[in-house]
Amino acid sequence: MTTSTTSDMATSAAPEADDAQLHHLSEDELPFALRASEKLRRFVDLIGRFGSWFIIPLVLITVFDLGLRKTGEVQLWLIENISPIFGSTLLQELEWHSHTVLFTLVLGYGYIWNSHVRVDLVRENLAFRKKAWLEFVGLTFFFIPYLFVLLYFAVIYAYDAWAIGEISASLVGLSHRWIIKSFLVAGVLVAIVAGLSVWLQVAIALFGPRNHRFPLMTIEWPEAGDVKIEGKERLDLEKAEDVLETRAKLASAKLAAERAGNSTPAS
Repeated sequence: MTTSTTSDMATSAAPEADDAQLHHLSEDELPFALRASEKLRRFVDLIGRFGSWFIIPLVLITVFDLGLRKTGEVQLWLIENISPIFGSTLLQELEWHSHTVLFTLVLGYGYIWNSHVRVDLVRENLAFRKKAWLEFVGLTFFFIPYLFVLLYFAVIYAYDAWAIGEISASLVGLSHRWIIKSFLVAGVLVAIVAGLSVWLQVAIALFGPRNHRFPLMTIEWPEAGDVKIEGKERLDLEKAEDVLETRAKLASAKLAAERAGNSTPAS
């Protein structure tokens, strides 16, 4: 009996000993590469949050355009007496442009928060270092090089539109097409910054001290591998709190307290 208890205590103490060896780096202890990664991440996060606001004009312009189409003569009166911008063609192009700005500026944001679509039938079952190597190789030889090629053609795409003064293919469409095409350049640049930020983190995780811990963006440390999925907290239904049961307990406790208060004789 004593031997069994001793072995159980040793087994339960082993994970604690392993955890004690881990060193969670404070902000002052971060090496230069991780500080640079964090600054790049904050930049991408700022641009992504700014770009996400373009969902508002996208929705408003779409609703406004659909509403005007149902009015018929009212739309014609607005076009003739106030501004041509009330025409359906202009409004539709504004919708497309708002969608373009929204999509391009959140490309990098989705990556640093690991909220983009992943089809990881193999990767999810790999060990931590294999996941890190897969991310490192993918960033080094595919993600970042591809984005630089895309950036090259995006710059040419926007520059040509500016050089020839490109306008809409429709006679009543928007002009200055180079402006919206420039957002593709900006979006790719932000995605490159996001890739470099993650690359620095993964490189330190692979080649730095194995007991150092710091926040990661696209992978989780081995001791936290079952906590998150695709950047979100994993929900364990067996351990999740039953909200209805909790509310019922609170209501019962409140009712009991009220009854106890009413039954107390006045002094």
